[in-house]
Amino acid sequence: MAGNLTREEARERARILSVASYTVELDLTGGDQTFESRTVVRFDCAEPGAETFIDLTAPSVSSVELNGTALDPAEVFDGGRIRLRGLQASNELRVIAEAAYMRTGEGLHRFVDPVDGRTYLYTQFETADAQRMYACFDQPDLKASFELTVLAPADFEVVSNSAPDIAGAAVEDPAGPKSRWHFPATEPVSTYITALIAGPYHVVRDEHDGIPLGVYCRASLAEYLDADAILEVTKQGFDFYHGLFGLRYPFGKYDQLFVPEFNAGAMENAGAVTFLEDYVFRSRVTDARYERRAETILHEMAHMWFGDLVTMRWWDDLWLNESFATFASVYCQVNATKWTEAWTTFANVEKAWALRQDQLPSTHPIAADMADMQAVEVNFDGITYAKGASVLKQLVAYVGEDAFFAGLRAYFAEHAWGNTELQDLLRHLEQASGRDLASWSREWLETAGVNTMRAEFEVGPDGAFTSFALRQEAAAEYPTLRSHRLAIGLYDRTDRGVVRRERVELDVSGERTEVPDLVGTTRPDLILVNDDDLTFTKVRLDERSLRTVVEHAGEITESLPRALCFSAAWDMTRDAEMAARDYVRLVVSGISGVGDVMVVQSLLRQAVAALHQYTDLSWRESGFDLLAGRLRDLLTSAEPGSDLQLAYANGFADAAVAGEHLSLLQGLLDGAITVEGLTVDTDLRWTLLRRLVAAGRAGEKEIAAELDLDPTATGERQAAGCRAAIPTPEAKAQAWDRIRSGEMANAEFRATLSGFTEPAQRELYRPYVERYFDLLEHAWQKWTGEFAQTFAEMAYPGHLVEEEVVRRTEEYIEKHQPAPALRRLLVEGQAGVRRALSAQACDARSGE
Repeated sequence: MAGNLTREEARERARILSVASYTVELDLTGGDQTFESRTVVRFDCAEPGAETFIDLTAPSVSSVELNGTALDPAEVFDGGRIRLRGLQASNELRVIAEAAYMRTGEGLHRFVDPVDGRTYLYTQFETADAQRMYACFDQPDLKASFELTVLAPADFEVVSNSAPDIAGAAVEDPAGPKSRWHFPATEPVSTYITALIAGPYHVVRDEHDGIPLGVYCRASLAEYLDADAILEVTKQGFDFYHGLFGLRYPFGKYDQLFVPEFNAGAMENAGAVTFLEDYVFRSRVTDARYERRAETILHEMAHMWFGDLVTMRWWDDLWLNESFATFASVYCQVNATKWTEAWTTFANVEKAWALRQDQLPSTHPIAADMADMQAVEVNFDGITYAKGASVLKQLVAYVGEDAFFAGLRAYFAEHAWGNTELQDLLRHLEQASGRDLASWSREWLETAGVNTMRAEFEVGPDGAFTSFALRQEAAAEYPTLRSHRLAIGLYDRTDRGVVRRERVELDVSGERTEVPDLVGTTRPDLILVNDDDLTFTKVRLDERSLRTVVEHAGEITESLPRALCFSAAWDMTRDAEMAARDYVRLVVSGISGVGDVMVVQSLLRQAVAALHQYTDLSWRESGFDLLAGRLRDLLTSAEPGSDLQLAYANGFADAAVAGEHLSLLQGLLDGAITVEGLTVDTDLRWTLLRRLVAAGRAGEKEIAAELDLDPTATGERQAAGCRAAIPTPEAKAQAWDRIRSGEMANAEFRATLSGFTEPAQRELYRPYVERYFDLLEHAWQKWTGEFAQTFAEMAYPGHLVEEEVVRRTEEYIEKHQPAPALRRLLVEGQAGVRRALSAQACDARSGE
């Protein structure tokens, strides 16, 4: 993110300005540090004589001309803004600048492939980095057409938002052959979804329902690109969304580009979606990865309507863009693709993220108050994406699917190419459903925190319920008791497994809601509140139900209720109501009965996290030994070549601590040991080596040898993480020097931080706690927003679960009064330590 535009500044610009067009010319044939950017902006001013500013973050500006009058760049350009005075009713601004290529994943990012030395470029502009490529009013509600001309090296493919009408026209030049590309003006779009992707990309083209399709990746990854599978999901998505939204895809062609060193999962540039190239699978992965890629493809496609065609006025409504795309993608997966159990994944992944985020001190209403761009940057969180999507799912249940999508279609029809606020959507949903949504909005969108539901009942001598009610609770800091539409499932143990006998769906509100339909019903082995996952809430299991889950979770026959039970146990563990060792034992005993590989992978991640953070130190080694031993047995007994076998292999690598388990990893890596059906391919080799390095069983020699086998960008990133994870003071010092320099590319920076903060190496990290706090202010002020935020989060000493870390964080906040966005990140890290302290105390008590 460049600059820190405030909401008030944006409102003032939008009040007096309307922007007609951007005409941009770029020369990408010069050096490797900067490129020439020429911009013509045509805009009107409602108050002639007024002044404003246009955004531009660039090393230098050589020319500024407003309405034919030359302005002195030294006087009007401050490095981030160009001051414009004496505006006319209609204005034309011309700017010539030398803009910078970035290595942080912001603006126009430049990457050189170590495999073949070829250069690749791509843009990432959300939230406010279009100004790193061209002069613009970089806010979402000043939409304009975007026309682009690019001078590029002759071997480049160039992609933008519209299809080119001049594509690679030869340009003779004494310095070597070049090519010219021209992209006609788009319809009015926000600056943050304009795009440029350029380089010798490999491309696969297709067409569907009149829409030209392109799938791109680096040339050195072309052999791994499964374009047919990507295009299959793409076509399913277009067919489904066309029927659901009642409006055809509005941007002509549709390109999907898998790009290097991407910071996020993907970005919804209009007609030119960029993806993290890790979605091009070099090695075998489980179906869970294909499912997540499909969700990402469908998420970004949904944005073409909700976000790109109709766009939020300001970032306060960022949640609505992201929540809707998350909800729509899963809804599409379930109804139009082979991943018909995607709501199980949603419950296990997105909702777990949302529940974790909503219990931090920094929690906020879904409809957040975004005063400036720094606040927006840290708000791409579990509330904006996952809680919002959960609440939209609740809203669909509340108003009905038909009414919800009828309202949505009317919303798109009225506001196409415009900007909106939340009330515009709610108005259409109210008209379609006949429901007043004002109170729903107040409860769900304008308040923070998560409710907890538990069953309260009495049972007679015959084993039947004599009374049954649901009790709703709220945290003292966020006391709202909400209205919920939810279901209660009664499950019995049978010869066929744990199966649902009865289901009751009802509206719940207030502190206590009676459930008369269950009075007289025989008590089951498992009472599952919020069965089918209709609402957003935490659930507490009664004693008998918890015992059923702990002892028989693997026997629950349906994937969604099984995932909900595991989630309830995980919530109780994090809340120090269930000993972490009991959660680990639950996973160990129940995981063999779980056939959903996504759930298996999630459970294993949580079990390892529980061992690192939530178990008492005296039991931790035993816990790792227990988990690794079970996974070793499952690895060797699983169906050869199955997804579950691969999931067990990766989980085993994460859990291996004891000598015999590390020896098995070593044997798998060097080929001395084989497991039928398990291919130890490139990515799995790095996984095995990383664990061996962190445990002190391998070092620089082995890392260098592995990098010789995989001399790719991914290999370099993996090697950087491994080197930072070497358990010696010297390796940590070298990693720290590289981190604090701030000079690495974004992907290597994250990999190095990951290795540097290896959770089992607490004592090696301890000397850097003070250095972290000493560097923090400089990083926040001098580094780009992406780098500063990554450092503040990843280098925070959260693995040192000690009161001293809590105290030191408090001391820093009190002394330095950091910016609100940085303060939020620190408070979140501190809250994680406090939670871990409580969980460890609970676990210690259970072992007494």
